[in-house]
Amino acid sequence: MSSTLHPAVVLDGLTFTWPDGTTVLDGVSGTFGRGTTGLVGANGVGKSTLLRLVLGELTPTAGSVTVDGEVAHLDQFVHRLHDATVADLLGVRAVAEALAAIEAGSTDPSHFDAVGDAWDVHERSEADLAAIGLDSLTLDRPLTTLSGGEIVLTALVGLRRDPAAVTVLDEPTNNLDRATRARVHDLVGSWPGALVVVSHDVALLDRMDATAELHRAPGSGGTLTTFGGGYSAWREHLLAEQEAAEQTLRTAEQKLRAEKRQRQEVETRLAHRSKQGAKAAREKRVPKILLNTRKFKSENSMAKVRGTQEARIDEARQAVDTAAEAVRDDRTIRIDLPDPHLSPRRRLVELTSGEHVVEMRGSERVALVGRNGIGKTRLLRQLVHGGPGGAEDQPWAQAFTDRIGHLDQRLDDFDETASVLDTVRAACPQAPPEQVRGQLARFLLRGDQTSRPMSTLSGGERFRVALARLLLAEPAHELLVLDEPTNNLDLDSIDALVSALASSRSGLLVVSHDDAFLERLGVDRWLELTASGLREAAGPDDLGIPEDTEEVD
Repeated sequence: MSSTLHPAVVLDGLTFTWPDGTTVLDGVSGTFGRGTTGLVGANGVGKSTLLRLVLGELTPTAGSVTVDGEVAHLDQFVHRLHDATVADLLGVRAVAEALAAIEAGSTDPSHFDAVGDAWDVHERSEADLAAIGLDSLTLDRPLTTLSGGEIVLTALVGLRRDPAAVTVLDEPTNNLDRATRARVHDLVGSWPGALVVVSHDVALLDRMDATAELHRAPGSGGTLTTFGGGYSAWREHLLAEQEAAEQTLRTAEQKLRAEKRQRQEVETRLAHRSKQGAKAAREKRVPKILLNTRKFKSENSMAKVRGTQEARIDEARQAVDTAAEAVRDDRTIRIDLPDPHLSPRRRLVELTSGEHVVEMRGSERVALVGRNGIGKTRLLRQLVHGGPGGAEDQPWAQAFTDRIGHLDQRLDDFDETASVLDTVRAACPQAPPEQVRGQLARFLLRGDQTSRPMSTLSGGERFRVALARLLLAEPAHELLVLDEPTNNLDLDSIDALVSALASSRSGLLVVSHDDAFLERLGVDRWLELTASGLREAAGPDDLGIPEDTEEVD
């Protein structure tokens, strides 16, 4: 049967308001089908609140959420379960402990009830884990000894073993290296049951059967619309739809202007006719009784003409309003950046690995990739903060410029009491305040926002301040260093980052596992850090896939 006819989740007039009166969702209706669905939407639109309502963690203020069966959830902070074991993630701890008690001689009936038919729990668990490359894990292994990738993969195996009717995954590939991401993609691609995924991983979202967007237009409480296809196909559809909507709006505006011109022409003719009648009355060329009759008819005619013209203008104005509602006012960062005046031959960075030396010059865009734990972050820290080189057999980095800008993804290096304006002006102290305010507006930081202390900003606002501070620095940075910049960004913030960097003429060195992001940046060179050292790759298809994963840098 079609998932459209029998959806797994139905939202009907869903409204949610926080106790302080803030309304997040207002009358949202829609469905999630029985296949895989990527849930997307701007930061702050209410995606997390919507998921919590589906999970039953929150109760709707009005409307309803209907779920056809149980709901399971993979939280993006699953790695914080410090007292948990592999058995907990697989959902078999009670069975494993009961089996251990029986093997130790227990005859307690409750232990036999707990085991049921799962006498092969160890063998089955090991087989399931081995199938995704985790054959070294045992059920009693503490999560504290696992890498982030191993935790996520194990949790996904547990969710698949006994799948719920609906499963919700929140940023499942966050902080994972490209090899582990590929395994997650494979697991999700063949998911049994309904799956709803919130992620900024475009490659993962492209594997979804459908894309559901939660969108809130100005004055709207939000709408949920579903497109049959992955994220990239949906974006193309949305862009085409918006181009058509903008053309419709332009046409409606042209018609409104034409109707207004026509009204002005009619008013000019009517004024001329009225003037002629007044002149005839003054000169007494027409009998008064006939003149009054003509005047009465003329006024009636003029009223009808004006009424017709006003009706046509009102109709045209309504068409403009209707067309405008279909055009999104999605703001994007548009900015001209300071020019660092880099010569193409200017040496910025030297990466040394044994006898192999890699130089970065001018405005090159270089991606540094490699599995988690291999040392990429250590290299960047060495580059940004200086210090001695590594051991003789370890790669090390040296910068030949002190004009280095570093985007710290943690966004925790601000003076929380300083205003937005003062925070950015610290990077360009010679710039007049009004000039900086104008530039901040291009980063969508306008009006009273520039006077607010950093401690009051949302995550998206803090990111834009960090980006403004980085890119507006004077003198301009010759080298920009980005370490996993997309890990905690929503898709809109990633778009903002790509847009802002598009006009940068600085050298760029970026560490990322997000191949889609690197492709959008227009990377010139790919460097892969492996256990054997540093190597230059021809492109993403030339990168090695490690056999295991390690702890995050």
